[in-house]
This record gives sequence, C-alpha cells and structure tokens, in this order.
Amino acid sequence: SLRGSWRLRSGNGSVSLRAQVPGCVHTALLCRGLIQDPYYRFNDVMYRWISLDNWTYSRMFKTPFDVRKWQKVNLVFEGVDTVAQILLNNVTLGRTDNMFNRYSFDITSVIQEVNFVEVRFLSAVSYAAEQSRCHKAHSIPPACPPPVQKGECHVNFIRKEQCSFSWDWGPSFPTQGIWKDVRIEAYNHYHLIYFSITPFFAKSAQQWYLEVESIFDVVSSKPIAGRVTVNIPKLQTQQTFSVKLQPGEGSIVLLVNINKSAAVEAWWPNGHGKQTGYNMATTFTMEAGCQIEKFSKVYFRTVELVQEPIPGSPGLSFYFRINGRPIFVKGSNWIPADSFQDRVTYDTLRLLLKSAADAKMNALRVWGGGVYEQDEFYDICDEIGIMIWQDFMFACALYPTNQNYLESIRAEVTHQVRRLKSHPSIILWSGNNENEAAIASNWFSIPYPDIGVYVKDYVTLYVNNIRKIVLSEDKSRPFVASSPTNGLESVREGWLSQNPYDTHYGDTHFYDYNSDCWNWTVYPKTRFASEYGFQSWPSFSTIEKVSSPEDWSYTSNFSLHRQHHDGGNIQMLQEVGRHFKLPQSPDPVKQFKDMIYLTQVMQAQCIKTETEFYRFSQSEIINGEGHTMGALYWQLNDIWQAPSWASLEYGGKWKLLHYFAQNFFAPLLPVAYEDKGMLHIYGVSDLHEDHKLTLRVVVHAWSSLEPVCTLAKEGVTVKAQSAGPIYKESISGLLERCTNCTRKSCVITFCLVGEDGLQSPRNHYFLSSLKDAVGLEKTQLSASVSQQDDIYIFVLQTTSIAPFVTLDVGSIKGRFSDNGFLMTEKKKMVVFYPWEPTTVEELESSLILTSLLDIV
Repeated sequence: SLRGSWRLRSGNGSVSLRAQVPGCVHTALLCRGLIQDPYYRFNDVMYRWISLDNWTYSRMFKTPFDVRKWQKVNLVFEGVDTVAQILLNNVTLGRTDNMFNRYSFDITSVIQEVNFVEVRFLSAVSYAAEQSRCHKAHSIPPACPPPVQKGECHVNFIRKEQCSFSWDWGPSFPTQGIWKDVRIEAYNHYHLIYFSITPFFAKSAQQWYLEVESIFDVVSSKPIAGRVTVNIPKLQTQQTFSVKLQPGEGSIVLLVNINKSAAVEAWWPNGHGKQTGYNMATTFTMEAGCQIEKFSKVYFRTVELVQEPIPGSPGLSFYFRINGRPIFVKGSNWIPADSFQDRVTYDTLRLLLKSAADAKMNALRVWGGGVYEQDEFYDICDEIGIMIWQDFMFACALYPTNQNYLESIRAEVTHQVRRLKSHPSIILWSGNNENEAAIASNWFSIPYPDIGVYVKDYVTLYVNNIRKIVLSEDKSRPFVASSPTNGLESVREGWLSQNPYDTHYGDTHFYDYNSDCWNWTVYPKTRFASEYGFQSWPSFSTIEKVSSPEDWSYTSNFSLHRQHHDGGNIQMLQEVGRHFKLPQSPDPVKQFKDMIYLTQVMQAQCIKTETEFYRFSQSEIINGEGHTMGALYWQLNDIWQAPSWASLEYGGKWKLLHYFAQNFFAPLLPVAYEDKGMLHIYGVSDLHEDHKLTLRVVVHAWSSLEPVCTLAKEGVTVKAQSAGPIYKESISGLLERCTNCTRKSCVITFCLVGEDGLQSPRNHYFLSSLKDAVGLEKTQLSASVSQQDDIYIFVLQTTSIAPFVTLDVGSIKGRFSDNGFLMTEKKKMVVFYPWEPTTVEELESSLILTSLLDIV
C-alpha cells in the first residue's frame, strides 16, 4: 500500500508540505494549519485559489520485494481526483481524467528497488474550461451555475463529483487529490481484479442459484487450468468447478445451485424482515500452484420494477417488488456527506445511515450529482436493510458525447457496476438526475430546430452506452434512463417523453414554494415521488461553529452568502408567515434563533403533510391518479452548515423534520386530511398482516390540558400493506359534538391502538393556522434529567398545551426519542440516546426547551 505520508507542493513550489493519502489538497492545508476551516464564514470564496492552482503529490518508496522475481507489477489507483499525469522514476505512465474510475498502470519495466512516484494535478476548473473551449461541435449547457451558488463553470465537461463546482445546497470546492487507496500489485500467473456474486431465483425449479463472476488478469502466455470451490457452510452448499483461464483479461462465470434442502432466509428491507447474509468462501486452486481465497457475504433477494396497466386508470404502475412482495418505498435522497471525501469515515456513514433506519426509512436514492459511494456505505445499507436507488453521476445538465468522453464513461460505468453489483441493497440503476426533464422542459432555452442534436446525444450516452453496459454486466436488477422518467412510456417515446412529470407513469420530482404546503391538494397524486422538499435552517449550535456574532441575523451577509438557492431565505419566511407569527424580538440573536426554530417547524410540518398524502394514496385511484408506491423526500444529509432541504444537519444532528419522519414513516399510522368540509382519517400500514384496532380521536381546546371530547372507534380493520379510510365526519359536526369548540380554539389528535401492545404514533390535525389559534397560553415548560445505564431520561412538565415542544442540547452529540411534538399532557418522558459520552450535568446546562409560545 502507498497510503500514508506524501509530499505536496503548489504549482510554483511556493507552498510545500506533508499530506496524507487518501486525501486532498484542502484537508492537507487545513491539517498543517496553513488555512482555516474551509467551511468557516466566507472561506469557500476566499479559498478559490486552492482549486485554481495545479498541485503535485510525490513520494519515495522502497519496493518490499525483489522486482526481478515477478512477471507483472502494477501501480493501482482506486480513485484519482481528477486530472493528473502519473510518473514513476520520471517516466510518464499515463494520465487520469475521471474521478470515478480505477486506474491500473503496468510498471514492470519501470519499477526499481527505490522509486519516486509523482501525481501532477491540473486544476479541475481550468481543465473543464479548456474542454469546453475545445468542444466545437455545439454548446453543451449549462455553461455556469446561477450566481447565487458562487460556483465554477463547465462542470459537465469533467468526470468529477458534479456538486464540487457548487450546488443549491453546497459550496464550490473543486478538490484535487488521491481520494482513494493506492497500491503496488505484483503477480506471476494470474490476478483477481473483480469478484461478484449475484443471486437469482429459478421459479420453475423453486431454487436459488448464484452467478459468481471472477475477472482475472492472466499473465502467462498460455491458458491456466485449475479448480474453483465455492462453499457456503450454513446452506450445506459446496460445489467445485474445473476452469480454464485464457491469457489477457478474461472472466469466468460459475453458476452455483443452492442446496434445495437448506432453508434460505431472504434479505429484506428495513421493517419487512431480517437482513440475513451468509458467509461464503471461494477458493481458486490453479495448476501454476498459487491459490487465491476470497471470503464474502452473500445475500438472497429478488427485485422487480413493476410497470403494468392499472384498472380504472390510464398509464402504468411504478413500484418495487422485493422477494415477490410489493414494498412501499419510504426514505430520502443522499448527497455527499462532505466536500472533502477523505473526511467521510466509516463512523460518519454509520451515523447518518443508522439515523435513516431509525426514522423508519427503508430506502435512499444516491443522487447523480455526487459520488458513487464508498464500499462501506453499501455494506452498511446491506446490513441495516436500506434499499438504494443508484443514479449514475450525471445531474441537471447536458453532456458531451465525443469519443474520449464516451470511452472514459464506459470505463467508469463498467468499473462501478462490477464493484457494486453484489450488494443486495442496490435495487435500481438510474442513468441520470433530471436530464430527460431538462430536455423535455427545455431548461436551457435551446432553439427548437437544434433540439434533435441534444436528443441524439442523450440517447447515445444513457441508452447506447450506459444502459448497454449495465444490461450486459448485471441482469439482476432494473435500469431506468433518468429520474424523473415515465419509465416504459419514455422508452416508447424514444427514451425522451413529452412530459416526464406525468403522474400516470414512472416517478416525479415536485417542488412548490408558492402554495400553502399544509394543503394536500397542491401535491401531485403520482405513482412514485422520488424527490420533493422544503428548506430550513440548521440549528444555532451548528451555525455557531462556522460564524461570528455579527453573522447571527436572518438578513446578515453571512445568511445571504450561505443560502445557495435563489430567494430561499425569503421563501422560508413566506412559508412560515402563512401559518405562524414572524419573530419580532428586539434582540437580534433571539430573533435569529426564533427564525431558525420556525423554519424547522415549518419544514417538518410541510413534508409531513406531503409524505402523508403520498402514503394514504397508495391503495386508491382518483380521477385516474394514485397507487403511489414511493416517497423519497429531498434530502437526507448536509454537505456543510447552511440552510438546505436536509433533515440531518452537517455532523448528523437531527432537525425537527427527521423526528417527524420517525412518525410519518411509521409502519402503522393514522393520517387525517380535510376535503370539502369533511375530516377523513385513513389507516396506513406497512405491516404484513391485517389488524383489528381501536381509533382514538381526542379534541383539545388550546386553553386546557383536559380534553374537550374523546371518541374511541373500535373494531377498525387496517389491512396489510395498504391505506384505507377508517373514519369520516364533517368538521362542523365534530365541532358541534365537542361543544365550545371552533376551528381556531381546538385541535385534533388521534392514534391507533391494538390489543397486543401494537400502537401507532399519535398524529395531529390543525383546524386553523397557529397564528390564528385562540386560547394558547404562555406555558411554564420544565425538564428534569436522569441517567439510566447508557441513556438519559428527560421528564418534561407543562402548565398548558404547548405546540412544537423542542429539546436542544447544543453540540452534545446524540438524538432524542421524540422532538417537536404537540404536548397535551402535563407530563411527558423523552429519552436521549448519546452518540458520545456525556453527563447529566452537561445535558442540564446545555438544554434549551422551546415551544411555539416562546417565539416573540
């Protein structure tokens, strides 16, 4: 391995320092104290010079073996970011221009006992600009990001993390560096490059089998014969194959039948069963006398993307069947966890992914403007049951299709599919993010006569190249060319549909910041909602780390600088103002904190409304629309400390939205909505059995902790994996029944309870905006904290009803069992799960309790 300490120097040699590999220039400079935290205040703009320079990594190394004894020696880079010339002992081995590729250079004739390796980088920004200048055929929009993003241009001309040139939630840090492993490999006969296992279920034989593929580099000039033994002890399965490896790069594919008498446990998504994996050993014993042993984990699951006619509706369905069972996909969208990939550790990933599972998610979409995630990411998803919708790395842009570019992409796609296809968590390959829609809706104002050129490019790239490779490399899971797409309908229309947002087909992305987000009728009754969202600010403790006191107001230069979505801060104010009184505190810092709190309340309430709408639409068709089978809100995580659509802040702290997600994604949930003066309550279930339950509806006056009236409807049947009406009453009838209630003076809460301890979260329905609520009184909120083993118990008390009660313990890492709730009882117990050691004293001194009534 050549991991560890390298030399790093700037283009003219004026800066020279030690740098860690894997790593990048920014983190190396930070580590040596030569720059401040790149995320601090305005540093994203101050440090532009770093990515505009050309940096060189170099090191000496001794060869740990006798070079003359080996037939072939390679220098292998798992990831180079991005444009570089690679030299060994002053001999140029080759060049790199694709961050997502693995590069292997034959150094057999160049390596010596002591060696000097150099990686000379070229600024990604200059390279992208140069590629754009040289592309004479036709323009490839967009040239630059919107000014509000303070980013760099021509990102579509470089095979690099697209959002590293800026995005509407992230900064521009076009990194340079050796971002993954780098090593020397030496071998005499043959070497295993890729190894993958894909499970299939043969319906006719009612039997599982595995396709085990091994791709080798065979050095010898004649074929090598030998045996391969595959052993899965737990499944009493062992098979031996005679194989012959041909010279050069070649693959062998073995079909391993799983012993029929062994009970195979399938891999299930989170909430639907276990994630059972089996240990498998594969031994290659070749005549040349060297043996390779490969230990892997194998999982059994099937996936189908079902697109078929729906009775009573035009169009086609769009849903996933896992192991033959339709699964309602619930989760979010994943973006890179940091601008500097070397800071994304196993623990970072584990924390974020575990938080997704803890919020009852079963899926994430790895979005096409970031990176193909590291192996550990997919390992964790396999382990905890998070399904992955995997985009290829193309987003919100058109792309060139010249020969060099296509060759680079073909290598990238082949490498990534081979690397990732053994993971059961990946259930779909998707060609790009929003590029079908970009052409169909003409985002880039292309003159009508010229559109054909771009359509041709689109089909060339995503269909004739990417799709072709995916289908040849992986026959075990579906592929769609884009998201959003109309699926089979897009295919029928030549891969580009007239309207990729058609609710009767495929998936949709939907954003609307001008309508009232509490009104469910503004949302599309789509087959699958793969992106939708609203922004909020991260908590004050997160912002505080990267700002100074003069920044702590909603209209400061810092607050404007940090907002990369045009008009975003104003849109949040408008959303908040629809239902809440805007903060008017004379103390600007208090006003800022109040504003942060309200944007989080608003975001949580908006996405709750929209997600509940998608969940209750899963079993019905209304005016030809419905059968919604997926809800992935935008977005799960943050890349830095700034306002965004995320539900997890940079560092992993849960926003109120993430606490709400635990409830709106609960496996059993009652959902209320209002239509033409009628209150409807639906029972939504992801459970595998029907349940007879009791629906409890409680009406409170805002002015009293004692309920005005309660109703228990018994014997309510909530069917397995479906959503259906369980209660209906006119609002006026309800208010009459609960005397002294008006829309403004009362609030409804409700939950489902079963006999065997089965219980849904308690849900709420507001009959009016909270700014119009009558009877809400300033409350005395207090909390006592105690420790119990490794968790902490907070006992909250209130003197009157308190909406959106929020516990915040600042920078202490951990999460609460519940937060942002409507408190209608005198006492409530909340558990704190720490992610690092803390004490009762620390928690007490850090605790800030806020409810809507604390906003002045």
